Amino acid sequence: MRSENTEGMKAPRSRYNNSASGVLAQAIICLFFFAGCALKTGKQPRQEITPLYSARSPEFRQAAGSLLGSNFVSGNSIATLVNGNQIFPTMLSAIRSASHSINFETYLFVDGQIANQFSEALTERARSGIKVNAILDAQGTQKMGMRNLEQLHNAGVQVVKYHSAFWPDPRRYNNRSHRKLLIIDGRVAFVGGVGIAYEWKVTGPAVAQLQAAFVSSWLKTRGEVLHGSDYFPPLSSTGPYLAQAIRSGAHYENLDLMYLLAIASARKTLRIENAYFLPDDLMRKELIAAAKRGVKVEVVVPGEQIDQKLVRLASRRHWPGLIRNGIRIFEYQPTMVHVKLLIVDDVFVSVGSGNFDNRSVRLNDEANLDVLDRDFAAEQIRLFEMDKKRSREINPDEASAANPLQHAAGLVAPQL
Repeated sequence: MRSENTEGMKAPRSRYNNSASGVLAQAIICLFFFAGCALKTGKQPRQEITPLYSARSPEFRQAAGSLLGSNFVSGNSIATLVNGNQIFPTMLSAIRSASHSINFETYLFVDGQIANQFSEALTERARSGIKVNAILDAQGTQKMGMRNLEQLHNAGVQVVKYHSAFWPDPRRYNNRSHRKLLIIDGRVAFVGGVGIAYEWKVTGPAVAQLQAAFVSSWLKTRGEVLHGSDYFPPLSSTGPYLAQAIRSGAHYENLDLMYLLAIASARKTLRIENAYFLPDDLMRKELIAAAKRGVKVEVVVPGEQIDQKLVRLASRRHWPGLIRNGIRIFEYQPTMVHVKLLIVDDVFVSVGSGNFDNRSVRLNDEANLDVLDRDFAAEQIRLFEMDKKRSREINPDEASAANPLQHAAGLVAPQL
């Protein structure tokens, strides 16, 4: 994506610790302090999913709608917002227009111009009598600033800090809310991976499913059920798109299952753009199986400008095997790319906060929106191809170049 000023929410870091000792130290810390924390607590697939049908088929819609917790609903309108100059003004305008309720859930909220604008907008609505609820991850919002927090509290905003960053139980400490959700009046929703990324504005019946994702986190943290017309009003058709919202967390594996099912259903093309591309053994097998049956598999990931150097090292450890089997990998050059995008056979699209890594599918609470529509897919393909042109393809020789730290990073990878 183009680099924009996203101060106060998430911006690319301008300097990185490129030393081998720094990366190795990070690996050792992760290994000792988070060992065992990424273990799934629920049932999960252990074998490759048999490719029985295409993502374009009614069978795929039926399976995805039945297995992932919520059925596809028709009549949705979805607008793609690109980077901070489109995302933040649109979200702030929606907040200021709220007349009944605002539900806001985010991982990162850092003191700065954008964070101040969000605090002021939420504060103004709360003082006007609007019900404003905010779930702020305790780890990701440590630098939100006391002024912002006090401003929200004093205005009557119901603020929940999700899982203390100092909780002694590592399983709870390591379970973060990584969702990026904003729901206005139960009628308009924003979902995505805000940063140098895309965001999607949604209206129509799928908003209720996104609202349910927020309500599940609110129930988990406050023990309170948000319901009624302020949160779940009747929703009529607003557009042509067929969509479903899915949520994932430590106790339900919908994101993992969705990725595996979508890859197994690819017949022609599979496009992945993801900030942290670190698929586990089973998902790598699914990707290779797709390439072997003739699917064109392309992956766009961050290049050197990435905020998690260890993730990049661990990911590159598996690139030789992927590239040898026909999977093309591209590193985005201009800045850090924070997109989470999956496109299958030019018809199925999944967008949201979920990454292709163990943390997203095993630990964090995530929210994605799945869309079955050729026109919507065509718009996402256009953006994907635009980013691919600004990326550098990794050649087989480069991928095979040995790096002694990749093995250490690979050992830590299950805990990331």
